[in-house]
Amino acid sequence: MWAYALNRITGIGLVVYLYLHLGVLSMLIRGQSAWDAFVALARSPFYLTLDVLLLAGILIHGLNGIRLALTGFGFSVGIQKSLFIILMIIGAIFLGIAALKIFQV
Repeated sequence: MWAYALNRITGIGLVVYLYLHLGVLSMLIRGQSAWDAFVALARSPFYLTLDVLLLAGILIHGLNGIRLALTGFGFSVGIQKSLFIILMIIGAIFLGIAALKIFQV
């Protein structure tokens, strides 16, 4: 149940991010000064935290998708729960490393 809910929530979050990202890219139309102001804002700790949150969503959604694909093809059907836990631990390790790199700005 948790894997199902996480996959749906992260999927919705990634779609919302896509539209926000397109909106931010439209700032390029306004010129260099508007873009430079946004880049300065995007380097703030708040926005860096949002980057880590985005990466968490990507990892959860992607790794859970791999689990679902394996299960759909008939592999690891009996160990779905264990596979979910293992993949989420791997994702947490990658997220921790990436968060350290992101905040090293």
